[in-house]
Amino acid sequence: MRFEIEFSGHENIRSNHQKTIEITKESHLTPQGDCIVGVNANRACADLPQDLKDKLKNSDSNITFSINVGDYNFTVEGKGHPDLILTHTEDIVIRKSDFVCPRTLAVKCDKASDLLPREMVTLLQDPKTKGTFTITID
Repeated sequence: MRFEIEFSGHENIRSNHQKTIEITKESHLTPQGDCIVGVNANRACADLPQDLKDKLKNSDSNITFSINVGDYNFTVEGKGHPDLILTHTEDIVIRKSDFVCPRTLAVKCDKASDLLPREMVTLLQDPKTKGTFTITID
């Protein structure tokens, strides 16, 4: 199963958080939002199809996330969790930890936003930049 979410860049994207990656439907971003890699997303947790949510709630699910911006691709591996709530109407967060809240899409991820290539981050600091966040579950 594969699902794509489109998002845009923002001048305040820093992408230096060591534990999470976030995309948001919000259009405003302060420099303190250092895990956010995209704004104006066309989906949040609450907007995902039910069959995808069911797979995300399976602890045996191996999930691959791809962030594509221009010629750059950044891939993160994560796990599903039975306690995922998936009801947040604005945000999607993938986490290295086991923490679960309505914004959490996956846990035990192998990377966070601090590892995004700096060239990709530079592109994302332009509000005209478009990106794709792809969720793939076997």
